[in-house]
Amino acid sequence: MQQDADLDRLVRQRIRALRTARGWSLDALAERTHLSPSNLSRLETGGRRIALDQLVPIARALDTTVDHLLESGDDEDVVIRPTHDAARGTTSWTLAHDRAPNGLTVAKIRLTEPAPALDRAGVHPGRDWFTVLSGVAELRLGDRLLLVPTGSAAEFSTMTPHALGAHGGTPAEVLVILSQDGRSAHLPR
Repeated sequence: MQQDADLDRLVRQRIRALRTARGWSLDALAERTHLSPSNLSRLETGGRRIALDQLVPIARALDTTVDHLLESGDDEDVVIRPTHDAARGTTSWTLAHDRAPNGLTVAKIRLTEPAPALDRAGVHPGRDWFTVLSGVAELRLGDRLLLVPTGSAAEFSTMTPHALGAHGGTPAEVLVILSQDGRSAHLPR
């Protein structure tokens, strides 16, 4: 039951924070939700239980979703721990996956080994995108080996055999956006 009370408190805080971030009074939110200002005040302060039929217009008025208002306040996903893949010479931090739109994954990858030879390059449906945060990344794209320096980005068809690595014996760090197929191909499981 404590978990329910904690979520209830968190939803109330979110409603109030979203309302005040927009500079709205209770009257302004009431006008947009067709709920009374006193009802909204009691909802925000805990004087009244929040009902689902109230959450829908409140979420809509605050330009969010009921899911976002009810999202767990659990801090488990705050710290992102790296995953090491010694065989590939990579360390990755997955920044978004289950919550990202269209099944996309955002990850930071530290590359320490050169791009593998063409016979070890992979293919998968879709397109990959990355930007180099530090160092120089090697992009093996078919028969070509492209050098992508810090601050530059690359986007390419993943049906061409491709692989990433670090250039010149110096680690490189990249930020990637991957489809579900790209996630399976490039990130440790």
